[in-house]
Amino acid sequence: MKATIIGGGGLVGSSTAFAMQASGVVREIRLLDANDDLARGHALDLQHGSPLAADQQIRSGNYADVADSDFVVVTAGLRRKPDESRLDLIQRNVTLFRRILRDCAAAGLAPGAVVIVVSNPVDVLTYLAAKELPLPWQRVIGLGTQLDTIRFRSLIAERLNAAPTQVQALILGEHGDSMVPIWSSATIGGLPIDKWPGTSPSVQQEIFERTKGSGAEVIRLKGGAGFAVGAAVSAVIDAVALDRRQTLPVSTLQHGRYGIHDVCLSVPTVVGRAGAIEQLEIELWPKERAGLQKSAQTLKQTLAQVQAG
Repeated sequence: MKATIIGGGGLVGSSTAFAMQASGVVREIRLLDANDDLARGHALDLQHGSPLAADQQIRSGNYADVADSDFVVVTAGLRRKPDESRLDLIQRNVTLFRRILRDCAAAGLAPGAVVIVVSNPVDVLTYLAAKELPLPWQRVIGLGTQLDTIRFRSLIAERLNAAPTQVQALILGEHGDSMVPIWSSATIGGLPIDKWPGTSPSVQQEIFERTKGSGAEVIRLKGGAGFAVGAAVSAVIDAVALDRRQTLPVSTLQHGRYGIHDVCLSVPTVVGRAGAIEQLEIELWPKERAGLQKSAQTLKQTLAQVQAG
């Protein structure tokens, strides 16, 4: 299988390539970037490590690589400032993103390709991709709250002194300020989280607030997130490539779950070789359901501004 990363010279793109190399599921990786030297440098660095990783071909590339790629991963975009919400980026990124979409369509996407949108604001850009690319909506997947969810799980584990892999919890809705923590189904080692020692409503709120601010925190400390984003993208690619049919909180075009239509956001989604195989509507607490619907409304208002612009 082959993956082309558009924006592969950046921190997120190169981290994604490294995570994919470690996974070993994709046979060919092409890095495409406006800064060709940077893409070539990252590709060469990764290629040097291949004898200790996997038998892969890792090269810099161009839009011609899109035509025979099983995955097209879009990470290109302008970086968010420390005090700037993801949605504040929208007007600065939409023009760039639409140019990328046109170039991908002109190159000719393979009928079975899956496009994974990582660039922010991811839900809005995923909607544009789903509407403007010549692919079924199921084959356009935004990273959505997959990243927020693994951050959430890691911070729950840290705060409650639990093993990270034993924590199961979800963030749904927008990858941004209106994201919704789903405490109703959260568990540690199969036990309801509200039974775990040290848990309380105030502790839960503390964990969620840090999760919501994690992107800004990482930007402040090191300039931008990379490793966790790459791991999150690689997990989605593995689910598709291996037809794992995993339920992941990824962003896709909504068709009525939770009463939400014609917007992209994250609900529990079964992911396999065909892309987004099924969107699930699990039972939520009333406040969680209301939060998810509010998140959809927030995104619709932003989309209206984009389409009017």
